[in-house]
Parts: sequence; structure tokens; C-alpha cells
Amino acid sequence: MATIFTKIINGEIPAYKIAENDKFLAFLDVYPLQKGHTLVVPKQEVDYIFDLEDNLLAEMMIFSKQVAHRIKKAFSCQRIGVAVVGLEVPHAHIHLIPINTMNDMSFANDKLKLSKAEFIEIQEKITSVG
Repeated sequence: MATIFTKIINGEIPAYKIAENDKFLAFLDVYPLQKGHTLVVPKQEVDYIFDLEDNLLAEMMIFSKQVAHRIKKAFSCQRIGVAVVGLEVPHAHIHLIPINTMNDMSFANDKLKLSKAEFIEIQEKITSVG
């Protein structure tokens, strides 16, 4: 059975897309810790990130780096935190989270509740960065 991320990749479920190429997709997390919290997923459905082929994992990190630079330009933050938890959805993914403190990245924090208009504004803010 396809994961929710595969359904997003296939266009079966809508998403606020940030960047895409033939191997990866970056889109806003709908349960974000911070505004701009983005997920990067490979289009190949692999459950565990360290089961990805070495070259695909390396390319995923380079793609994530490019997306992180755009997020950092779009939001006032000290860093873009990177997390790989891998328990929420059985599809390899990387969290890119704008942070100013360590606590900004705690998955124990309440998730933001954003409106569709806020998600669209965040999406446009990031995608408009050159």
C-alpha cells in the first residue's frame, strides 16, 4: 500500500510544494513545528533513510541543502535544523526546520495550526526566493 508521501508525489493528495526534481520532492509539513517546516522525500518509496542507495542518499542531502538555503533566506532564523526521525511515515524523509533555539526543533512541542492562506503565504515566500 502506498504511503501518504507516495500519494502526495503521485498527486493523489494535495501538498504545498516547495521544490521538485525527477528524484525528490520538498513540501511543507502540514503539522509544522515552525513556519517553513519542510519535508524532503525521495520519489522512490523506501521506508528507512539508511536503506537508500548511497548515491540517492547523497543526492537527497544535496537537494535538501538547496531547499534549506531557500528556507533560510525566506525566514529570519539562525539555522535550518535537520532531523531524520523516520517513525511517523514509513517513507524516508528529512525535516528542514527554521530554528533560533534548540527547543524550536523539539517534536514534543505543540504543532502550529495554520490556515490554508498561511500555508500558501509560506509556500510563496519560500518559492519566490531565488
